[in-house]
Amino acid sequence: MAFDSFGDFVQQLDRAGELTRITQPVATELEITELADREMKQPGGGKALLIEKPTVNGVVSPFPVAINTLGSHRRMALSLGANSVAEVAAELGALMKAKPPTGFREALKLLGTALDLRHAKPKLVKAGPCQEVIHKFAAPPARPEPWPKAADFQSASGNQQSASASPTLLNLPILRCWPLDGGRFLTLPCVVTKDPDTGERNVGMYRIQIYDDRTTGMHWQLQKVAARHGRRYYETGTRMPVAIFLGGDPVFTFAATAPLPDGLDEFLLAGYLRKKSVELVRCATCDLEVPANADFVIEGYIDPAEPLREEGPFGDHTGYYTLPEPYPVFHVTAITHRKDAVYPATIVGIPPMEDFYIGGASVKLFLPIFKMNFPEIVDIALPAEGVFHNLVFVSIRKTYPMQAYKIMHGLWGMGQMMFSKYLVVVDDDVDVHNTSEVLFRLCANTDPQRDSLFTKGPSDVLDHATSEIAIGSKLGIDATKKLPGEGFKRPWPPLIKMDAAVKAKVEKLFGK
Repeated sequence: MAFDSFGDFVQQLDRAGELTRITQPVATELEITELADREMKQPGGGKALLIEKPTVNGVVSPFPVAINTLGSHRRMALSLGANSVAEVAAELGALMKAKPPTGFREALKLLGTALDLRHAKPKLVKAGPCQEVIHKFAAPPARPEPWPKAADFQSASGNQQSASASPTLLNLPILRCWPLDGGRFLTLPCVVTKDPDTGERNVGMYRIQIYDDRTTGMHWQLQKVAARHGRRYYETGTRMPVAIFLGGDPVFTFAATAPLPDGLDEFLLAGYLRKKSVELVRCATCDLEVPANADFVIEGYIDPAEPLREEGPFGDHTGYYTLPEPYPVFHVTAITHRKDAVYPATIVGIPPMEDFYIGGASVKLFLPIFKMNFPEIVDIALPAEGVFHNLVFVSIRKTYPMQAYKIMHGLWGMGQMMFSKYLVVVDDDVDVHNTSEVLFRLCANTDPQRDSLFTKGPSDVLDHATSEIAIGSKLGIDATKKLPGEGFKRPWPPLIKMDAAVKAKVEKLFGK
């Protein structure tokens, strides 16, 4: 199911009983965070919230704020137009396993699968709702010295609203999330960049700190695709066009966070998931394309000649503040939006939070791809306490010695799994989504010295515990049943289980 706007998705949540409307004014400074944090900590993720009268410095914004919209398993499924994320994963898994047909019936079946992909490729259109209101800012002259402040730039004239009524980074309902944050932050921005050599597009999600009405920080970490694009612009010394969009179909947000291989367009994934091509429009002031049905678009550039600027602190998904570090400065050349725009936001912090459900959906969706590389994998879970990648549980069908270690090394070599600090491998009869069950096997089935593996590798830039930024160690634990070939010479005891006939008799007499 494709959504025409973020407001369309919010209405669907309302109809499904998944939304709470907040009619009284709530400040974008800390108060929305406190309200949303309480809701996210409710069993199952609570409800989505629509703040109808968010205030910015005491003034009610014309744009409502929607938060925690993806913060449950059901809402994640609704955003994908499905009954469950597992249903979508099964469809993708069937596609990945498609084989050349051996007969007419199989050919027809494969044709049906191929037709599902007819919507995957994005298409360019001339106009879209995201540009119903356009406010341009005049660009500064080519690299003046010293670099002028954003406040020195004059608003472009034309058929736009007056400067006082026009959207700027200072009057949009952008949240200041936590008390020690360095300012307000865009927390659900989809950042569009292109590789200057190949033209390949990337859509990523990187927090955006507001410095003033027309400049922000651009927190793309060094391992991210946009950072790689940026390095090429820095090498050539040319200005880098960047576009940030918010809202539109919620599948855009999911696609921007998905662990896709470098070079694979996130709009392809979005088109496949929504079963409708993503319509793109050209930005008003830079050579990039954004979804025509986005709610807000912030266009601009990064100049390699400009010094980096400190960004942060920020209350992050690690549950701790990330401290200030130098990052590129993004200059705004235009802000466009729908007339009926809804501002999407999230907060991160001590888990569980909304991002737990987004990350869990990614794992489910891409599990078939993991299984193509490692067919022994049964399931993967990222517990909320691991804040995405600090802790990973993997169950496998073990058939030969040291197989658990093969999985550890393999997963650490796959994309963002390289950030995983603790990786626990268990047998296929363990439900990895039941943390208690995994911890039981971990404690019962391991000898710490024999079954632990330490190694080194890249770490998350946001990890404050490592001695050096982006460099750290990892611990793998083999909590599977040990085989003789693994140096285990004692008999392995059976797990305590009741006889099936006795269980059935007792359930018949007394119920479950």
